Amino acid sequence: MKIHLKFSAEVLKIDASKVAEQIEGGIREGVCRQLKRKGVVLGLSGGIDSSVAAALCVRALGSERVLGLFMPEAESSPDTTRLAHLLADSLRIRTVLEDISPILKAAGCYQRRDDAIRKVVPEYHDGHKCKIVLPNFLDAPTYPFYSVVVRSPAGVETRARLTAEAFLGIVAASNFKQRTRKMIEYYHADRLNYAVVGTPNRLEYDQGFFVKNGDGAADLKPIAHLYKTQVYQLAKYLNVPHEIQGRQPTTDTYSLDQSQEEFYFAVPYDKMDLCLYARNHGLPAADVADATGLTAEQSERVYQLIDSKRNATRYLHMHPLLVETVWQISS
Repeated sequence: MKIHLKFSAEVLKIDASKVAEQIEGGIREGVCRQLKRKGVVLGLSGGIDSSVAAALCVRALGSERVLGLFMPEAESSPDTTRLAHLLADSLRIRTVLEDISPILKAAGCYQRRDDAIRKVVPEYHDGHKCKIVLPNFLDAPTYPFYSVVVRSPAGVETRARLTAEAFLGIVAASNFKQRTRKMIEYYHADRLNYAVVGTPNRLEYDQGFFVKNGDGAADLKPIAHLYKTQVYQLAKYLNVPHEIQGRQPTTDTYSLDQSQEEFYFAVPYDKMDLCLYARNHGLPAADVADATGLTAEQSERVYQLIDSKRNATRYLHMHPLLVETVWQISS
């Protein structure tokens, strides 16, 4: 007789010690034996993912073979560099500060983005701040569309729904930030004969929450198989600074504070993790409801969102297309 077990958040519980040991072994195998590099470079954002990845690299390779990069720009939160320093100090790793603002300005990142915003908010100018957001997805009658939120120097906020042209223009310009940071990472990796470590968790990797040839580029992604909930469990085990453990996930891309939820996922990460796990294991949406606090209908909507993001971002995971096979590495 088949016993039906009630779905709960317990499915995401891990043996942190065992998981850390497995990842550390994977890092050593990947960096030293497969990639044949002397160490690793990674960007430090003061967030949970890069902090856990850095801590695992230190345990796997030693602090002397890990280089952390601080790469703020004009619109970065002050907490980003401060918390990144806190993490680096706790791990005792070498660091380099690279202010990428001049590169972004020279590439027209800010100007191009502002021009795109003015397509829907003509009064937008240098003194304004901005972010792009999704509406309440769970209770919306239709598929959500992005809006831009603008705050004037006087503190007045306005919201305007984005046209496809304006949205794509804003995102394309903002992507300069991730691609510039990756360029800096590979510069330091090349000069040291190091590998570049990417820091996406499973939720971000699966749902395409990264920029192609930006933060999506890396030689090794050691925590991409872990749900974000599990990354937090590892952070506790690894003694990541408490302030970082308590920090809410942010994008730190726009000049206004912005959560990952309002920018991309539309649902808090803990609920999204459970829905993604259930979807991956073929469980009905109704089974997720009690564990997440969502209704059966809302859970089904999250399933639809998961599928639509996978389809829309599939190309992010693809290698460059070839007309004919040129060469393949034998296994």
